[in-house]
Amino acid sequence: MNAVRSIVRALRINTRAIELKMGISLAQLFVLQQLAERPAESLNELAERTATHQSSVSVVVRRLVERGYVSRTASAADKRRIEIDVTPTGRALLAGAPVTIQMQLVSALRHMNIGDQNTLAELLDRWLHDAKIDIATPPMLGEEDVEVRQRSV
Repeated sequence: MNAVRSIVRALRINTRAIELKMGISLAQLFVLQQLAERPAESLNELAERTATHQSSVSVVVRRLVERGYVSRTASAADKRRIEIDVTPTGRALLAGAPVTIQMQLVSALRHMNIGDQNTLAELLDRWLHDAKIDIATPPMLGEEDVEVRQRSV
């Protein structure tokens, strides 16, 4: 349980620091950092890169577009596809951005061999299932859960 508490604490501290310093959520910063590395050819690709569900990353991208940090444009190769990229305003915001907990966790996970990654995923899924915690489509780390926000209104 100490490891879980450490992750939760690190996320809470990192989230608060980023929101105060940058005025965006931890999830928004994480998506911006992913897009700064390489634009996305679709929401599905971005969801895969951020290890989250397409619907969750869609909400984050919409908020970033509304604030002018990200652009969504029709693909030159395939007009049915939307390319997602960081705007100059988004790049300026990123200039002073700290490393996110997500980036640290994802980097550490990628350094694990695939067998260990699968074992960890299976054990966490079983733990949550046995604890009767719904894991259907959680929001991105650092992004407010819509259901929680609606219940508190």
